[in-house]
Amino acid sequence: MGIWIFIILAGLEIGLCAYELKKQKAEAIRRRDHLAVRAAQWGIIAVLLILPVGNKGLRFAGAFIILSIRLLLAGISYLLGKKKEGKKKGKIGRIAATLFSCLLILFSMIPAFVFTGYQGFPTTGAYEVEMASAILTDESRAETFEKDGSHREVPIYVYYPERLKSGEAMTGNERFPVVFFSHGAFGYYQSNASTYLELASNGYVVISMDHPYHSFFTKDTAGKTILVDLDFIQTAMVVGNAKDGEIPEEEIFRTTRAWMDLRMADVSFVIDETLGQSQLIQREGKTENKSQGAGNGSLGQAWYVQKDSDVQKMARALSMIDAEKVGLMGHSLGGATSVTIGRQKSDVIDAVIDFDGTMLGEELSYENGAYVYPTDPYPVPLLAINNEAHQKDMETYGTLYVNGAVLANAKDARYTYFKGSGHMNYTDLPLFSPFLASMLGTGNIDARKCIETMNEITLQFFDHYLKGTGELQIREEY
Repeated sequence: MGIWIFIILAGLEIGLCAYELKKQKAEAIRRRDHLAVRAAQWGIIAVLLILPVGNKGLRFAGAFIILSIRLLLAGISYLLGKKKEGKKKGKIGRIAATLFSCLLILFSMIPAFVFTGYQGFPTTGAYEVEMASAILTDESRAETFEKDGSHREVPIYVYYPERLKSGEAMTGNERFPVVFFSHGAFGYYQSNASTYLELASNGYVVISMDHPYHSFFTKDTAGKTILVDLDFIQTAMVVGNAKDGEIPEEEIFRTTRAWMDLRMADVSFVIDETLGQSQLIQREGKTENKSQGAGNGSLGQAWYVQKDSDVQKMARALSMIDAEKVGLMGHSLGGATSVTIGRQKSDVIDAVIDFDGTMLGEELSYENGAYVYPTDPYPVPLLAINNEAHQKDMETYGTLYVNGAVLANAKDARYTYFKGSGHMNYTDLPLFSPFLASMLGTGNIDARKCIETMNEITLQFFDHYLKGTGELQIREEY
């Protein structure tokens, strides 16, 4: 829709220029005509923002601001100059001014080209969902991306059932399974928001986390915005796009191992801290807290929550967690992290889903020209959902490839894939910005259908293993 709106706006501009070049009018009439065109352009965007189809996010906000300024300037010019003839622009000047106007409109319309205005889709569960956030500080780890002696901070975002859609009151003693999520490289905590909301609406507490300097952006306890580390981006792109033999495997292993060590430490810390605080709140019956700087009442010193209302929401969310029913999931590097944490914490984790991640954490070493994988069977139920090319690689290399080796040597594992899917089809990004998603890798599959089906599979898998309900009906391909 964005391109058609631009064509209409630019068409009005070009049409005005052509009319002026053909019909030489007095300057006062020219200003009147410009005011009329500016008003028409502004009106188109204003009406679009009023309608549901256009009033989505900030897609047309830039165009509205630019066109409002241009309308204001045209109005002032008309009022001040309608009794004066003024100096007329020549042919070249008018064409140049028209080209500038079209470029300005094009620039203001970039968000409409890049983003779709996607705002999620209806959930299927019985609950309305609320979200609370906090930043956890791991005093045992220094922040290796900084040189100021600060400790590693991990932001978390908790999605939880707040109320029944039917309007009936919740008892206040509900306990729900908890599922942790880790995003992929350059991702961020909302990368799979539709999945979190679907699970939470069906009676789960979902905790998504940012991995600072691996996340596209996040914030620390000081309010500073932290962007993804440029060296990490460059290295990840080089490693990800390297052809066979282009980079020594020993070097690739050292690089990916450093990524995995950082992420696994983040996830392990978040699991331990949130489950521990959940059990503490449940024992003490405390859901009312007041913010106290770096720590928040019974939430402990590791917790930073900015507002009192958010502290209460977080405490309520934690009070709902059933620490005996724990799931783990992630996309790409986050999926790889989830798989290895599932092995390391098999006494805590009850089920794991890997959304199209190469299980790098299961690569123990690279020796004598081959990777070494764990010999112990993977201990907890595991589901791998692959894109089509990834699936073909796994079928080609079998147990020589880490995913094939882990799945073949697991007590309870299954895998599936979606025909025509690409790597980013297992996130919400293609729904939010098809342009950006295509740059990172999507297939020709219907993006909405893919993520909705993936969410259905995810819910079915966790219902079976965390709630003990329903039969698994996961196909080998979709």
